Amino acid sequence: MRWPPFKHVIFDCDSTLTTVEGIDVLAQSSGKGWRVEVLTRAAMEGDLDLADVYDRRLMAVKPTRAQISAIRQVYKRNLVEDAVTVISALQHLGHSVYIISGGLAEPVLEFGLFLGVPRENIRAVAVQYNELSGQWWHNDHSSAAETRYLQHEQGALTVSDGKAQIVRQLIGDQPGRSLLIGDGLSDLLAGREVDLFVGFGGVVHRPRVAAEAPCFISSASLGPLLVLAAGPAVLAALRDTNYAALTTKTRLLVDTGAITFTDERLNTKFRQAYQAVYPGPY
Repeated sequence: MRWPPFKHVIFDCDSTLTTVEGIDVLAQSSGKGWRVEVLTRAAMEGDLDLADVYDRRLMAVKPTRAQISAIRQVYKRNLVEDAVTVISALQHLGHSVYIISGGLAEPVLEFGLFLGVPRENIRAVAVQYNELSGQWWHNDHSSAAETRYLQHEQGALTVSDGKAQIVRQLIGDQPGRSLLIGDGLSDLLAGREVDLFVGFGGVVHRPRVAAEAPCFISSASLGPLLVLAAGPAVLAALRDTNYAALTTKTRLLVDTGAITFTDERLNTKFRQAYQAVYPGPY
């Protein structure tokens, strides 16, 4: 049985491509980490709607433009294992890669560009700053950096059930199957707009996502996504390329149970496709 490739591969950002949550980074730098982390966890696990906590978290911190900008460096220092190589391999194979995030636009965009994702394929939440905060009477770069958060752009990415709308906008009527990977409730809910939703528990294991996602990756590495997005045969096809180390590692992860399915039909389909390339116990 053949496992179909997924032309369009959509990533969440925080706790999927990077091991941190950007808003929690801001809160920790302001001494309000615990308060904000509780709200973030509640929204990601479905106990509160994201709309109920989004502005509350940012108003609790009131970060400066410089603090928000600095998140991109934290993202880079806390890359999820094999994220860069997996994205590169997918693009090498002809897949289109996207990032849809409820994180703040400036650091998510910079981080996405660093990963090699095209600017036009990245969506996140824009914010506005209070131009009268900081030393506004000085018309220079340093004073602009000290202006503080005023409000965020209201829209689909600031509510729990909004990412599906952005998926529709990005993919549109382009041909090819689509896959979305993410760790949180908003990703799970957006899964109805793609051909396959993959839950990711490599940073944070969220029980509802693990229980309801048709497919779930439990490894710290994103390597198994390569097999799900491109098909098991891709590991053999990339064996003699710059991605050889990734393919070897990915096969070991798959063989030791890094991918699980709640959908038995998908499980059977994947297992048969994998064993057609790699006969033997799975």
